Amino acid sequence: MIDELIALALAPLLLAQGRRARRLAQRLPEAAGARTGNCGSGGAALRVLLVGDSAVAGVGVATQEEALAGQLALALHAALPGTVIEWRVVARSGVTTREALAMISAEESAPFDVAVIALGVNDVTSLVRISSWLSAMELLLGQLRLRWGAPAVWLSGLPPMHRFPLLPQPLRWYLGRRARSFSSALGSWASQRARLHYVPLPDSTDPALIASDGFHPGPGACVIWAQALARDIGAHQG
Repeated sequence: MIDELIALALAPLLLAQGRRARRLAQRLPEAAGARTGNCGSGGAALRVLLVGDSAVAGVGVATQEEALAGQLALALHAALPGTVIEWRVVARSGVTTREALAMISAEESAPFDVAVIALGVNDVTSLVRISSWLSAMELLLGQLRLRWGAPAVWLSGLPPMHRFPLLPQPLRWYLGRRARSFSSALGSWASQRARLHYVPLPDSTDPALIASDGFHPGPGACVIWAQALARDIGAHQG
């Protein structure tokens, strides 16, 4: 309710700043390379599916090896010695969680041991209500378990949007506040469900971790993000 009142009071300024930010934003491409891969050989396999938006698609880095998927595979292989990490990315720039549900529903399914969901930034910027966002997340979770057979699902918290250089004030403050509210709600929601794990995205004050567009994670941020997820996944899979 408070967010809605703030948005109403600041609406003209926030809309103007949002339009300007979109004009100034560099249109970086999604990372090059195959969206499937593996890390390691000769051991038991851990099949990992990553579902998300532009950050998971690798906008901000050059290749999928530098993006979250490649870095998560490396980190999991280190955390689970002798395990072959097989990964697949299903992600597209700009999707909200409800749009990601349609995206994953259109994909040919295959069985996975672990699914990682990283969504919510576009819900924040599109002013989707938290309750509607979590309803879409519930449907997405059902798809991953019923069609993709993922028994365990990890949810990534939202990035620290209050530190995105692209966003001017007060837009940066407002979207950052919404992102923190979304992450808090996601953590509470996950804690009430079995085999659902929430991992907050590490905050950082280092602007060098942000991609050149001032919005997406650069290579360094992807390493930190992947390591946080790998620690939690490894603790439950080891």
